[in-house]
Amino acid sequence: MHALRLALTDPRFDACAVTGALAVQPGARGALDKAAADAPAGAGPYADRLAAAVEASGTAVQRPELGTLVAAVPATTAERDAASAAVAAVDDEAVRLRTAVKSRDGFFTTFFISPYSRYIARWCARRGLTPNQVTTASLITALIAAGCAATGERWGYVAAGVLLLVSFVLDCTDGQLARYSLQYSTMGAWLDATFDRAKEYSFYAGLALGAARNGDDVWALALGAMILMTCRHVVDFAFNEANHDATANTSPTAALSDRLDSVGWTVWVRRMIILPIGERWAMIAVLTAFTTPRIVFYALLAGCAFGALYTTAGRVLRSLTRKATRTDRAAQALADLADSAVLAWTGPARPTKRRPNYESVGLALAGAVLMAGGAVIRDFGDTWLIGTALAYVFFAGAAVAGPLRGPLDWLVPPLFRFAEYVTILALAAKADVPGALPAAFGLVAAVAYHHYDTVYRIRGGSGAPPHWLVRTTGGHEGRVLLTVVLSVVLARDVFPVALTAMAVFVALVVLVESIRFWVSSGAPAVHDEGEPA
Repeated sequence: MHALRLALTDPRFDACAVTGALAVQPGARGALDKAAADAPAGAGPYADRLAAAVEASGTAVQRPELGTLVAAVPATTAERDAASAAVAAVDDEAVRLRTAVKSRDGFFTTFFISPYSRYIARWCARRGLTPNQVTTASLITALIAAGCAATGERWGYVAAGVLLLVSFVLDCTDGQLARYSLQYSTMGAWLDATFDRAKEYSFYAGLALGAARNGDDVWALALGAMILMTCRHVVDFAFNEANHDATANTSPTAALSDRLDSVGWTVWVRRMIILPIGERWAMIAVLTAFTTPRIVFYALLAGCAFGALYTTAGRVLRSLTRKATRTDRAAQALADLADSAVLAWTGPARPTKRRPNYESVGLALAGAVLMAGGAVIRDFGDTWLIGTALAYVFFAGAAVAGPLRGPLDWLVPPLFRFAEYVTILALAAKADVPGALPAAFGLVAAVAYHHYDTVYRIRGGSGAPPHWLVRTTGGHEGRVLLTVVLSVVLARDVFPVALTAMAVFVALVVLVESIRFWVSSGAPAVHDEGEPA
C-alpha cells in the first residue's frame, strides 16, 4: 500500500510512477494525453509503457526508491503467488514509520527525538491533524517559551528551556507527519522554511528582555548571535546553489570527506561539531534553565563561530582544489542571493563578459571589510562614514557587475550579509541610547527574513523575489547607505526611531509579498526527504 501511496498521492511531482502505476498532476496532463493517443506498444503493464512515453516526451517522471517495498504486476498465477508472498513479507507500517524520519539528521535529533516523535506523527495522522497545524503549534510553543524567558525569573528560564525542547519535538514531528501521510503543500513549505528562524530569533529576544529585567544588557550579544547564525546559513545556501549542478564537481578535499564518512563515528562527530539545530536548541534549552542569558549567548557565539569557521574553511578548500564549471543557473542564483539594487545589474539576464576568477569575491571582501571596519572604528555620527558607505556601494556594485562564476564567488552573498548586519549592529551600539540595539535587532530580523525567503524561493525552482521588491527595500547596499546617513544627520536619541521605522517598512513590504507568493499556485512544495523505503 505504501508503494502505491508514494506513486499516486505525492503532490510535489507532475508525474510519478512505480511498476504498474502512473499518476500525473495537471502540469503533466498534456503529456499523458499525447502518450495515450499514441497507444505505446510493447510488453509489460500498460501503465509502465505510458510512463515511458510520458518521460520520452520530455516530462520528468519521478520514480520513488522503494527499497524493501514491493510493486509488481504478475502475469501468471505463479508470479502472483510470488508477488503476494513478497508483499506479505513486508511490514508496511514499519516501513512507513521508518521512512517518515530523514535519513541524514543530527545526533541529538536521530537518537533523542526521532525514536518517539515518529509515533507522535502517526498519532497526529490518525486524528486528521495536518503538518501545518503541527508547525503552527511548534511556533506558538516557542513564542510562549520566549515569553517565559522574558520574565527574567528562574522559574521562567526553566519553563522556557522545557518549552523550547517541546517546540523542537513538534518541529521534527511536522516533517515526519508530512512524509508519513504525504501531506505536502505550498503553505507547508513556506511555514517550515521560515518558522524555525522565527522561533529561534524570538527566543533570543526573550532572553535579552529577561536579562534586561535583571539589569544585564545583552542585546548586542543577541543581535550578534542572530547575525552569526544568518551569515552561516547564507554560506551554506550560497555554496550549495553554486555547486549542486556544477560539472566535474570533484576535489581531493571532497574525496577526503567521503573517506571520513565511511568511518561510522566520524560522521556523528562531524555533524555534532557544527552545532546543527538539534544540538543547538538542546544547548540553549539546558543553559537557559540552569545559567543566565549572558552565558547562553557566550556559548552560542563560541559554538556557532567554530562551526561556521569549520564548514567555511572546508568549502573554501574544496572550491580551490576542484575543477568545476559553474552553470548559468548557479551564477544567476548567486546574483539573486546577493540582494543588490542600487548600482548592480538587477535584470534577469546577466552580462556575459569574462572576468578574473577572484575579481568579484575580492571586490566584495574589500567593500565588506571597509564598511564593517569603518562602522566599528569610527565614532557615531562621523561624516566620514558617508564616504565609506558610498565606497561600499561602488565596490558592491562592481562585484556583481559580471557573472559570478569564480571558484569562490559563492562567498559574495555572505560577505554582503556580514557588511550590512555588522554595520547596523555597530552603529546601534555606538549610539549608546536606550532602544537602539532592540531596534537594530528588529531591523536585522526583518532583513534576514527577506534573505531566507529569497533562499527558499530559489531552492524551490521559482526564482528570486521580484525585482521591484529588491529595489523597494533598497538592496543591501541601499540599506547600508541609508542607515549610515541617518546615523550622521539624526541625533542619537532619534536614531532608534529611524531604525524602527526602517524595520517596520521592510517587514511590511517583504511579508506582504512573501505571503502572497507562498499561498499562490506558483509556490513550490519544498520538503526534506526520508530514506528510501
